Amino acid sequence: MSLPLQEVLDPPWPPAGVPEDAMQLDEYLRSAISDLVRHKMRTLLTMLGMIFGVGAVISMLSIGAGAQAESLKMIDSMGLRNVIVRDRPMDDQDLYTLREKSLGLSLRDLEGLRQVSPDFVVASARKRIKSSQVISEHGRSSAQVLGVTLSYFTLYNLALEQGSFFDTLEERSFSRVCVLGSKAQQNLFAYLDPVGQAVKVNDVWFTVVGVLHDQNLVADSFEGVDLESADNSIFIPITTALKMFDRPRLSSEVDELVLQVAPGASIEINTALLGTVLRDLHGGETDFILVVPQELLEQSSRTRRIFNVVMGGIAGISLLVGGIGIMNIMLASVLERTREIGIRRAVGARPRDILNQFLAESVVISGLGGFLGVLLGFSIASGVAFFSQWTTLVTGFSIVLAFGFSLLVGLVFGTYPALNAARLNPIDALRYE
Repeated sequence: MSLPLQEVLDPPWPPAGVPEDAMQLDEYLRSAISDLVRHKMRTLLTMLGMIFGVGAVISMLSIGAGAQAESLKMIDSMGLRNVIVRDRPMDDQDLYTLREKSLGLSLRDLEGLRQVSPDFVVASARKRIKSSQVISEHGRSSAQVLGVTLSYFTLYNLALEQGSFFDTLEERSFSRVCVLGSKAQQNLFAYLDPVGQAVKVNDVWFTVVGVLHDQNLVADSFEGVDLESADNSIFIPITTALKMFDRPRLSSEVDELVLQVAPGASIEINTALLGTVLRDLHGGETDFILVVPQELLEQSSRTRRIFNVVMGGIAGISLLVGGIGIMNIMLASVLERTREIGIRRAVGARPRDILNQFLAESVVISGLGGFLGVLLGFSIASGVAFFSQWTTLVTGFSIVLAFGFSLLVGLVFGTYPALNAARLNPIDALRYE
């Protein structure tokens, strides 16, 4: 069945099955893009504020997300539910006076603290060994050598890449075995399998029983607390360390104690209890420092929130400036196209059509600016990561938030010029020169 000649020459609009509003929206967007293309330079200048605003939002959120990821990694390396006790740094004169009352941290302290509260479920001790060089048949390393108890690996969430940890029997029998950090393994053995090989610490030979997975910490401190990466470390049983190596004069038997608080138990209460008991054991002297990773995380979160508020305010001002720029340009466009608006009204365009036309132009400008701003934000985040070695993380949430906000700004700041255009009297508009 053939169509009537009139429908062929003048097909129905919109086409059958297509909503009229959808076709009008398509026409609005096509017309808006066409007009913006005709005024490329004006469009680009209008978009600049939006580009920089969205770019600032993306880069700010990426830096914040990267900082949060690094904070969590650092806290994980310290153990979120751990309470860490370290020697307080002192000069020799103060240390000499102190030793009359306290001998410093010791394994005896560790046993005493474990019996104070049932909430301390895991405990460990560490002793740093002064070594000039660690060597093997295939290389050498300046790795730090640490005497630790077996539970140390659990408390600090250290995982094996190959081999095994030393066991309780080896710890009790003063065995000369060691576990290598990933960087120490690379320096001593390159790509060779180190398990079963020997390394020499000062004048003592140790057999390698395991290699740790790369910890990959990017910072050596967190909230003012020193971090010690396991990557460039060599771990030996603490019993072996205390027996085989001389202790420097006036130094403590161990330089770090770590106790893990049971899930559900109060870290704050147990930390206070630990400090009180330890002072009593040390003759009333506070010759130690308590490090609580959970408190460090909370402090870091507060700092990061302040940073996000400040940077968010700056980014918001940039978007506000971009929105004002869009409104000014659209007002100028309405004035410039007054006669065109009058002609459209004269041939049947409704005020709503004029309103939607200018709103579409405003949203297209802000949308394009938002898209280019996302690309700029990606570039800034990548540049910050490359030049400063900071970790940046661009998330889907930040992209949706920034782009959606740019569209909202275009809609809000384009409304006033669009209303002005829609309210123009057709007769006055046609007379405008």
